[in-house]
Amino acid sequence: MRAAGGSPVFSAVLPHGEDPRRLAWEHGFRIVRPLSATGSAPDLQLTVQVAAHHRSRTVREQRHRTMDADLNLDALASPPPLRQRVAAYGIVISEWGLLATQFSDRTAVPGLWGLPGGGIDPGENPSQALVREVTEETGQELTISQLLDVQTDHWIGRAPSGVVEDFHAVRIVYTGRCPQPSAAVVHDLGGTTAAAEWIGLGEWNLRPWSSWARLMLERHLPELIGA
Repeated sequence: MRAAGGSPVFSAVLPHGEDPRRLAWEHGFRIVRPLSATGSAPDLQLTVQVAAHHRSRTVREQRHRTMDADLNLDALASPPPLRQRVAAYGIVISEWGLLATQFSDRTAVPGLWGLPGGGIDPGENPSQALVREVTEETGQELTISQLLDVQTDHWIGRAPSGVVEDFHAVRIVYTGRCPQPSAAVVHDLGGTTAAAEWIGLGEWNLRPWSSWARLMLERHLPELIGA
């Protein structure tokens, strides 16, 4: 990680369940903006610009949350296995609007809408993964513009396979454009994407979004479209 206008100030491995902003804060810095996501899975490196915050480094204790209301953690025979999934997603814009995907009933949030993207395969870098996922989920060709953000979630819940996992989602978020938009079509049938659609830029907030996707859109979309 780099201080604003300076040399690298610290590096660290992201532990399971940790958030990069929290990790930087404990080292005495706040993240100003992400700079790059390089390397290929599983050896990815995130470089961010930081600035010293000169405040207390004490942070709140992490707490697990569950995605299943009927899941009794005390009844589990053993601690759930740890799974850290690093994925790449995009706020993709064209003259047709904002590209969105709808979660299928294989997920914990069926019917909600999210950003196109998904897990980074071994040997892929994040931008390659995003281009592939956008094609598979929507049938669109993507031109990536810049790295926007990194967002994380940590919970215990059931995977699409039914296995209870201690899950850590790390989402690398880009912005990009589709120079030649067409009707969105899901090619990866039977997966976690039920539908894909172009949504008017003035109508996106009327849809039911997953919490992390809405957070990213509220944080970045106004600036991207000059609203």
